Formats: sequence, C-alpha cells, structure tokens
Amino acid sequence: VYLETYGCQMNVNDTEIAWAILQKNGYARTKHLDEADVVLLVTCSVREKAEQAIWNRLQHLKALKARRQQARLPLRIGILGCMAERLKEEILHKEKLVDIVAGPDAYRDLPRLLAVAESGQQAANVLLSLDETYADILPVQTSAGGTTAFVSIMRGCDNMCSYCIVPFTRGRERSRPIASILQEVRMLSDQGVKEVTLLGQNVNSYRDMSEVQFQSAAAPVLSRGFSTVYKAKPGGLRFAHLLDQVSRIDPEMRIRFTSPHPKDFPDEASVLQLIQERHNICKQLHLPAQSGSTRVLEAMRRGYTREAYLELVHHVRESIPGVSLSSDFIAGFCGETEEDHQQTVSLMREVRYNVGFLFAYSMRQKTRAYHRLHDDVPADVKKRRLEELIAVFREEAVRANEAMVGQLQLVLVEGPSKRSASELCGRNDGNIKVIFPDAETEDSVDCRAPVRAQPGDYVLVKVTSASSQTLKGVALCRTTLSCSAARH
Repeated sequence: VYLETYGCQMNVNDTEIAWAILQKNGYARTKHLDEADVVLLVTCSVREKAEQAIWNRLQHLKALKARRQQARLPLRIGILGCMAERLKEEILHKEKLVDIVAGPDAYRDLPRLLAVAESGQQAANVLLSLDETYADILPVQTSAGGTTAFVSIMRGCDNMCSYCIVPFTRGRERSRPIASILQEVRMLSDQGVKEVTLLGQNVNSYRDMSEVQFQSAAAPVLSRGFSTVYKAKPGGLRFAHLLDQVSRIDPEMRIRFTSPHPKDFPDEASVLQLIQERHNICKQLHLPAQSGSTRVLEAMRRGYTREAYLELVHHVRESIPGVSLSSDFIAGFCGETEEDHQQTVSLMREVRYNVGFLFAYSMRQKTRAYHRLHDDVPADVKKRRLEELIAVFREEAVRANEAMVGQLQLVLVEGPSKRSASELCGRNDGNIKVIFPDAETEDSVDCRAPVRAQPGDYVLVKVTSASSQTLKGVALCRTTLSCSAARH
C-alpha cells in the first residue's frame, strides 16, 4: 500500500490510523508508487484548491492504472477522508477510476473495502459515527526524525460556522477517552519523542464522558462576550484536566495543542493558568479570528464581536507574559466590504501575531453560507485583499520577532536546515522556526567535552536576527527543558 496525505495535520493523523489498521491486516507499506498494489489518498475538502489537487492527481494515476491493467498487475485506488465524505457519488462515477471510498469514520472498514475491490467491484463506506474516536488504535507515527508527534484527542466539530465544511465531512464532536490519550503520550515519551501536539477541530471543548463519576459535572461557562449556536453540554472531564495530566507525563516533553476556539477560554482561565505555570506547556496559543469585522463575524456565525475577541487577547497576554499568538483569517467572505477588510487589517496590526494562516474564501456546498449567503466578492478582489493581509501580517510578524533579537531562546532541534546542511533548524517555545550554525557547543548538563546538537536536543540559542518567518542565532549550550525552566 502507498499512502499520500493532503491537507491538515488531522489528515496526517488519519493516515497514521489507516496505516495502523492495514498493517495489522497484513499489508506492507511502500514509499515507491510503482511498487504499490493499492494507492490511498487521504484527502481534504476545506477549500476548492485542495480538492482540485486530488482530481489532478487522479488523472496522473489513471495513466498508471491503465499501464498496470495491460501488464495484468491491477492497481486499486482509494480516496479516504473529507473529500470521500463530501463527494462519494461523484468520485465513484467519474471515469470509474476509484475502487474504494472511505470517509473519516470508516478506516476500520478498509480491509473489507479492499477485499471487495479485489473482486473488481467498487466499494464505499462514508457513514459518519457519533462515537468513533479510534481510541484503541495507536497510530503508527511517521513524523520526521521522531522528535515531534501529533496526538488526536477528538474528532468532528459542533460549531457550525457558516463557511465551514468540517461538521459535514468529519461529523459531530466526540472526544477520545483520557486513558487512551495518556497511554499514547506515554508510549511516545518512551520512544524519545520530545514534543506532542494535541489535535482536534476544537480542542478546548474536549469532553470525555467515559468515566461515570464525571458525568454529572456542570456545563462549562463560555468566555465573556461569546455565544454559541449549540447549547453547552454538561458532564465529562474537560480540556484543562487533560492538559494537566498530559503535561505531567514527561517533564522533558513539550506540549502544544491546536486548534482551540476563542469562545472556550472562560474567565476562570484554568487552561491559561496551566500554560503559565507548567514549564513544558508551550507559551503559545492559536486564536483563530477569521475576520476583524463584527458584521462579518456575525455572518460567519463565530459567536463573538471584534471587541470580545480583543478583550480575550488582552486577557491572554496578561495571564501568559511573552505568549506567542497565531491566527487564521479568511479574505473576501460573503458580503465583505472594503471597510470590513480594513477592520481585519487593523485587528492584525493591533494584535501583532507571530504566526498566521491566511486564505481567500472558497464557497463549499452543504455549508450554511452556500444555502443562505452570496459569494459576492469577485475573485480578483479576494486575491488583492488576501495579498494585503499577508503583507500586513508579515510586517507585524517581523516587528514581533525582532523584539526577540538579543534574547535567549530554548530551541528543540528538529534536524538540518532545508537551505544549508551546515545549519540546524528547530522551534522555540512560541513555535517559531530558529536556525543556527551546526557547531560544537557546551553541554550545560554534563560539563565535559563540547558536543554537537542532535535532533531531539534542547539548545539555548542567542537570537541575532529575525524575519517574519524565522529567527537566526548562535547556539550557546545544550541543556534540558527542566534546567532551562529553573534558570528562568
């Protein structure tokens, strides 16, 4: 089997789950397309561009499949994930190229689907589940160098933002039992993984109902000035509890999480408090704004005003000094005026994010926007607005990053820099890329001979220059997460 992943980090995790299931059923994995009997594409539907990439890829595979047919070496092709869920009929009928279609909740069914395909029939399972979390399947980690890993804590989303296809392709929100998450993180710690990112569509609404004694807990309070389309559900162990437990497993393992929703940082701020207190929970938060205009935010059904969002940002910065902030923005949503766009520009200037993910709006079928709103911003206007947002983001990110010049940053080494084999690359606590020369350096833990930093090492780097994307510096010494925290 040959696996190809498109889209978000959730899809990388889905690939690992699908591979774990196939491996148990006797499949071997190849990295070479020409050796494959089965090609599986794990797909994304968030934007039209993502889907177009898959259709293009299928055209390429069509020629390969035809050649294999002539050589009597049949090739089976499968579409997995969000696009399978959204476009099942179209995928199966388009030129009869695809043999199997499996939605995000149907990976356990892959061996059966492939067996059906072996007999020459098309096979599909796109049933969405209310309880599938793959809790008992430990994903086979495939991330680079084994220094960092992603752990899925929940699936689906209940937020129903008007632009978003995710609730329709990944189904309703359900959380994985805390015990299985802790088991996976312990296993990763034993393997020497130094950074784990907890993954979910909306991580801070995590709610584990698997233990009876927690089922009567009160429903959480939303952040001040925030509302939601659905009613907050009572019961269960919450995200703060999970974060607390995960961060206790290994003091030398960094913990990150993505993606939270701004509404789920209530005023008692236990999650923010944990980030501030624990040396191994990164001082970094992803706060997706999407727009800086209250009018557009309402049309998007985000559940907050510009003012409520900014108040939350100030609260976060007061609670976690030196926090690094990232965000998502959509340019050219339905009905967005030039004034709305300028409000997004001014929000970006006011907050000054370190990292940003910016996209032009892409209308998706099934969403509320598709049924209720008009995609009335011309493509060239979307493109111009997106370019303006990117330029402003970069300007402000340069300023935010330049503030770190002259400072010491603790960097987790990931490996050689892509641009130069004589440099190493890693990330600081704020998830910003840091590049420094691969030279001998002191070891602050074991003060004997100088050492060369390896992937998985923590290195103290003095920052000498900054751009919008990266910091550059010189390594002072190799150290540990605990030692570095004690110094501060």
